[in-house]
Amino acid sequence: MEAATFNIGEGAPACLLAGGVAHCTCPAAGLNCLTSIDIMSSAASSSFGVFDISFHTSSSLSDVHKSSQGCSNIAQRRRSIINIAESTNTPESTYDNGNHNRHQELQVQPLDDSVKFYEFLGMKLIKKLSFEEAKFDLYFLGYDGPKALSVGNTTFDREGLIELTHNYGTENDPEYKVNNGNKEPDRGFGHTCISVDNIQAACKRIEDAGYSFRKKLTDGLMKHIAFALDPDGYWVEVIGQKPVEETEYVTETNVETYRMNHTMIRVKDIEKSLKFYQDVLGMELIDTRESPNAGYNLYFLGYTKGKEGMARADREGLLELTYNYGTEKDPNFKYHDGNSGFQGFGHICVSVDQLEPACQRFEENGCNWKKRLTDGRMKNVAFLLDPDGYWVEVVQNESFTGKANF
Repeated sequence: MEAATFNIGEGAPACLLAGGVAHCTCPAAGLNCLTSIDIMSSAASSSFGVFDISFHTSSSLSDVHKSSQGCSNIAQRRRSIINIAESTNTPESTYDNGNHNRHQELQVQPLDDSVKFYEFLGMKLIKKLSFEEAKFDLYFLGYDGPKALSVGNTTFDREGLIELTHNYGTENDPEYKVNNGNKEPDRGFGHTCISVDNIQAACKRIEDAGYSFRKKLTDGLMKHIAFALDPDGYWVEVIGQKPVEETEYVTETNVETYRMNHTMIRVKDIEKSLKFYQDVLGMELIDTRESPNAGYNLYFLGYTKGKEGMARADREGLLELTYNYGTEKDPNFKYHDGNSGFQGFGHICVSVDQLEPACQRFEENGCNWKKRLTDGRMKNVAFLLDPDGYWVEVVQNESFTGKANF
């Protein structure tokens, strides 16, 4: 939530799904709010090197960022592709029942410390992928206890994952740092967010374990949110699933009830961003928080089929867009996409029921790409570019194929 910035001073929240998270997929599949971040990694050996694309060339990324204008031919109407009938004869059917905001990716440095931190928050290692030739590993973490929303599901049939990218050797480089997305001039990605049962007890548990906070519950004007810091300095917002007044004197907390709630990214032009995430990716706007006195609005989006009536704090895999008033009027203004120059946040990810038809639809709608399905060696993933140049990974929802993507 950008609000914390105005109450606690310098910086702004950082995230997925991520995401990011952040990960967003296509309209009826679900936002696999997989937020991808780097954890102590060398800029020379990206987790995406296996794509045979120079993802780490600052000049080319800058050119992509400047030219990215979202999708050029998207209809003006607001519609949910999630509700389209189950017919495989039309491109739109690609999104029926298959979309999830899967995950967000973050680059991290001290891998053991990072995994330990997210496991302390109750997450479990769902899957590890090693790419030894490219010298990086991917760690997918999420909630998987008996009370978890995606318990027992395969990796790419989940909402609310965090993908940690570890590039070999960065943990031995004392000079290496990651971009947490909240310091000028590299602001962009804001934070990931977990929702907890009893927020006062949850925050005390985190503090008692020796972890630091960007904002404690008692700091600033907003007494209902906190921001913990992971080992790499990424911000993790903590919100309550119940009103703070109701949990004030509760001293226990159960991590099995926690949710990987959302990924926050900052956007320059909210109209272009809403059009992209709603009309192109099929998300629905489920909540808006306007703060005119502070000069910003918050927009929460997600896939809603089968989740109608759920409170926002009980959800997983949501995407929060933070819009600071007036940024769209400055032709030279841009946010950092997390992948150029000073790296950190990687991408959000969405899964779809039919990968090739989904990508064909994106192509027909004039979307901008970082990687098409046909590019490089990995033919089972694609990367769109949103209007701000953030990467959106698109993958197959494994529940529709009955087999693992990797």
